[in-house]
Amino acid sequence: MDLEMNLNAPHSMGTTIIGVTYNGGVVLGADSRTSTGMYVANRASDKITQLTDNVYVCRSGSAADSQIVSDYVRYFLHQHTIQLGQSATSKVAANLIRLLSYNNKNMLETGLIVGGWDKYEGGKIYAIPLGGTLIEQPFAIGGSGSSYLYGFFDQAWKEGMTKDEAEQLVVKAVSLAIARDGASGGVVRTVIINSEGVTRNFYPGDKLQLWHEELEPQNSLLDLLNSSNSEPMNI
Repeated sequence: MDLEMNLNAPHSMGTTIIGVTYNGGVVLGADSRTSTGMYVANRASDKITQLTDNVYVCRSGSAADSQIVSDYVRYFLHQHTIQLGQSATSKVAANLIRLLSYNNKNMLETGLIVGGWDKYEGGKIYAIPLGGTLIEQPFAIGGSGSSYLYGFFDQAWKEGMTKDEAEQLVVKAVSLAIARDGASGGVVRTVIINSEGVTRNFYPGDKLQLWHEELEPQNSLLDLLNSSNSEPMNI
């Protein structure tokens, strides 16, 4: 019975999502694990969704809820762009998500981070957690893995970072969360948005830095059990 319930559980992106501003733009980052109950339904999902040419959103919580909110907002922003004759700003996109999230707060289970660049305000990060609150922040973290990262960001984030420093911070933070959070895993994806456009980067899981007590990547569980230097687990 329990097995059946887990297989039929809603898809959930128990996850780690991050948005960071830097001197000239923003960097968004996320892991790639999507779960169904206790099972990994998709180990390489893309949780950073394009809303316009210059605005992206990181999705966490219920996969279905975050996808439908993103789809509605993308549609509204497309109409907005046609009417104005120019791309929507990050603030407009974030406020549309806030409106949908707040008006449907009793039904939606999703937290989102909006990041983008526009000619009026430059790079901006907005967090819209459960309930539909809109918070502009220099950096934002969300998802189940964020619990492990608040102290790290208090220490590591600094104003006026370069693009490379900001991306290295995001990749390091996601890899730290993957090491501790069972609902985060897979690969790390980043999106860099600035006046020059958008750059997407991909960091495979076996290339991420290993942290305290993490095991080296193995091809299979048998490789781990059969290795000569392996020790029995203490429970």
